Amino acid sequence: TPVPSTTSPSPSPSPSHSAKPSPSPRATTKKSPAPVRQAAPSRAPGTAVVASARKGVGVWDAPGDEQGLAASGARWYYTWSASPRGIVDSGAPGFVPMIWGEKNTDDATLATARANGPYLLGFNEPDMGGQANLSVERALDLWPKLMAHGKVLGSPAVAYGGDTPGGWLDRFMTGARERGYRVDFVAVHWYGGDFRTEAAVQQLRTYLEAVHRRYGKPVWLTEFALTDFSQGVRFPAPAEQAAFLSSATRMLDTLPWLQRYAWFGLPSAAGEANTGLYHPDGSWTEAGQAFRTAG
Repeated sequence: TPVPSTTSPSPSPSPSHSAKPSPSPRATTKKSPAPVRQAAPSRAPGTAVVASARKGVGVWDAPGDEQGLAASGARWYYTWSASPRGIVDSGAPGFVPMIWGEKNTDDATLATARANGPYLLGFNEPDMGGQANLSVERALDLWPKLMAHGKVLGSPAVAYGGDTPGGWLDRFMTGARERGYRVDFVAVHWYGGDFRTEAAVQQLRTYLEAVHRRYGKPVWLTEFALTDFSQGVRFPAPAEQAAFLSSATRMLDTLPWLQRYAWFGLPSAAGEANTGLYHPDGSWTEAGQAFRTAG
């Protein structure tokens, strides 16, 4: 059984939930909404919602996602695609487009991304077969298409091992430097299989610090949560997830080079203990309550 490292999350067949959102707004493979009608999350008038400039969340198609985003206190979000997927930006959360994989490097998708703000996220988990699944050389060959649009450009976001010498991200960053390519910030994902709050937060911090030392660039943490992939997929108790979220965001806000972070993710399926911020009935999960007051 892999033991979570103090410098990076343990490798796994899929260091993300089993059904990642599809990059296509019209695709049918996505996070499945609950089989029951999902209510819009309540703004809970008694709760003081904190809107940190760094605080963000990943959003996939689910009933109530637009209302949940607006009430969450997130200041930015992304959808694993070049467009906001029908979410109307109310003025508080800012959308950040992503070029998910090779099939999204066509001119039309790149033009959509260009029209959606000053930032651009690179390929999603190119080191994983179930995700963008790109060799380093192929990713480098495609990179000029992303650079050409003049965005503040984030690296491909690897699933794990962003600090590993000779790992996917290390080889990409070395190749980009040798070719004179631009990478403005480094994006990484992190999932912790150690559900003890203090230990998990320290493991996350150690990993991010190692990534920053290695590349010397600002860092965006574009997916994170407590999820153990060592034997299938295992989640902590709701109170453990919430405690981690609260403590981790406090820690993240102390890192001057950590520009943004995004929780994975916004909605929660019915009857599941997972990482979502609101239940299908519209009420906030314990993690959701923690997220709203974080930052």
